[in-house]
Amino acid sequence: MLARTDLGPLTILTLNQPERRNALSLAMMRALIDALTHLEPHIRVLILAAEGPAFSAGHDLKEMRGRTLPDYREIFDACTELMLTLHRIPQPVIAEVQGIATAAGCQLVAACDLALAADTATFATPGVKIGLFCSTPMVELSRSIGRKRALEMLLTGRPITAALAVEWGLINQAVPQKMLRTATLELAESIAAGARHTVTIGKQSFYQHAELDLAAAYHLTKEVMSLNATAPDAQEGIGAFLEKRTPVWQP
Repeated sequence: MLARTDLGPLTILTLNQPERRNALSLAMMRALIDALTHLEPHIRVLILAAEGPAFSAGHDLKEMRGRTLPDYREIFDACTELMLTLHRIPQPVIAEVQGIATAAGCQLVAACDLALAADTATFATPGVKIGLFCSTPMVELSRSIGRKRALEMLLTGRPITAALAVEWGLINQAVPQKMLRTATLELAESIAAGARHTVTIGKQSFYQHAELDLAAAYHLTKEVMSLNATAPDAQEGIGAFLEKRTPVWQP
């Protein structure tokens, strides 16, 4: 269901149910939550990848037919927990999108901190076409690409190309398929080269400030930055810059 590859400070989690288009079944979502919450502290960056033609086709529709209201609540509770866990873990998460990402699969991409995709990948929230509006994907999607673009995807269900996904801000880069892993690793390694404590602070404060008004956001971030300035890594980094040497970060 999930494969893990460790590359020093980087970890790759791979969805490996290509025959099911890497559907976010209840079991798959719980496996992802468990893997995310048990990442070792020395892991600096997580890459979320997938096998096969689909990154993820969203929820497993076989689990969505003929169930009770408590059953559906259980599925969407797990989905919500997964997306919030991606935001809450200290490690930056990069989605490596090799194929289509639809519905909750598109939500999964939007929930990751960064995303790279093959230039042939496509993204869609087609729930409206089967009578099930992509309401939970809407949360991440609208925060990534804005109201009008999100509503266009949500109300029409039409897919967008990787190039348009870059333009709209859903993903960071679109590269040829054969270059995707190389580009993803380069981005991950550039993040992993930073101080772990500083990156953690930065990710946490980013999501905290995003939901605040301007004054409250500044109130939060000035305190975070003041505390950050007292940390050993910040003092080491400032000293290294002034002394024109390579910083040595805390483990």
